[in-house]
Amino acid sequence: MYLPAPAFVNPGDNSWQLTAATFVGLQSIPGLAILYGGLVKRKWAVSSALFAIYAFAAVLVVWVLGGFNAAFGHPLIGSLVGLPQPVLGALSEEGRASIPLLVGLMPKFAFPQASLIYFQFVFAAIAPVILAGAIFGRMNLRAWMLFVPVWSLLVYSVDAFMIWGGGWLSQLGVVDYSGGYVIHVAAGVSGFVAALMVGPRTAKDQRDFKPNNMLLAIAGAGILWLGWNGFNGGDPYFAGADAAAAVLNTNLATAVALLAWFFLDFGVNRKLSVAGAINGMICGLVAITPAAGYVDGLGALLVGILGAAIPWYTMNRLAGRFPFRRADDTLGVVHTHFLAGAVGGVMVGLVANPAMVVYPGAGAAPGVTVAGLFYGNPRQLLVQLLGLVVVTAYAGAMTAGILKLVSLVVPLRMSERELEAGDRILFNEEVFELHHPVPAPEPIDVVGTPVGEHQRAPAAG
Repeated sequence: MYLPAPAFVNPGDNSWQLTAATFVGLQSIPGLAILYGGLVKRKWAVSSALFAIYAFAAVLVVWVLGGFNAAFGHPLIGSLVGLPQPVLGALSEEGRASIPLLVGLMPKFAFPQASLIYFQFVFAAIAPVILAGAIFGRMNLRAWMLFVPVWSLLVYSVDAFMIWGGGWLSQLGVVDYSGGYVIHVAAGVSGFVAALMVGPRTAKDQRDFKPNNMLLAIAGAGILWLGWNGFNGGDPYFAGADAAAAVLNTNLATAVALLAWFFLDFGVNRKLSVAGAINGMICGLVAITPAAGYVDGLGALLVGILGAAIPWYTMNRLAGRFPFRRADDTLGVVHTHFLAGAVGGVMVGLVANPAMVVYPGAGAAPGVTVAGLFYGNPRQLLVQLLGLVVVTAYAGAMTAGILKLVSLVVPLRMSERELEAGDRILFNEEVFELHHPVPAPEPIDVVGTPVGEHQRAPAAG
């Protein structure tokens, strides 16, 4: 029996929204899981992937039980956070997607609420997966299991509501196209705080933490890059012109950032590395995220160059200085995510082009556009800086509080025995088997002589 779709559903927009969400989901599983598995020391490859897999699953449960409405529902406390309610009923299939506080500010979505719930989930899921990159090689898995769902609800959902759900920062005019602040700044500063509180890796691991499989890391990085087409291409919520521009800008900024990092390594350090190229790629992806649909091609080029150059400088020249030396950030998340996201968010305040129409207007309405300082709107730069300070302070402080509470239940850090042995003792699993099999004994015949002895010639004489 044919069941027609509700009249409001645009099949093209709905298909793109679900496809874009799947692209973003692939960035976490398997993208970051195998990127991490290749970049870390061999004895931590399994645990790093497991941290990512667990976070992805745990966040989905939290998201449908309360996280989605905390981020996009009706206000609970003024304009700070939404009322955390479940989204498990039939309305998710039949109801038209909407964000209550933004109704009237943008065209109505042309897909069901279920599409919006899932699309926003994959963004919520990748945030703690990014955070995990700062604490590999020493955080207790049990502590991580408690930390992730609480952090997702109390940090991610609140930040999302303040900027995307119609909260007070959005009312002031702060914009974040696809998560430079909500995801990358929040995850980056939270990872830095977690690294401080959990403590450093063992001295041996800090001295020797070579990637165990660079080809695997490249595969994960490739999934991350192409998956970002859904990350930024899906955030206009329509399969329209701005989605196409956002995808083009994303790839342009990423390519420029990778090349900028590459040539900085070559020109300054006189040394090239695949890991460095991956860092440049990630910085470009992160930096363009808050700006993708607000800037033109020239803006994307500038975002890519600065989004790579500034983190390159902090990672290569300031890593041993305050404040970076205080935290053992395993994969440099504070550089590649916090700083790159901050650069991109501030660049919106400088180069956002009002000719880029994110949501077309209806009738006499001009649509939703953003103008930066270089286009005559200095206020946008001021509110972008305010948004950066608020998200940084809130995410950092809440992360410290959550970890303190978790530490009262389970230790934040692995035991010394676990730190020394890694995955082999934690899971009785390793990324690949290195032990040589014991040769099988030679078969014995019925009289006790090894088979083959009968064919050997006796000694001469």
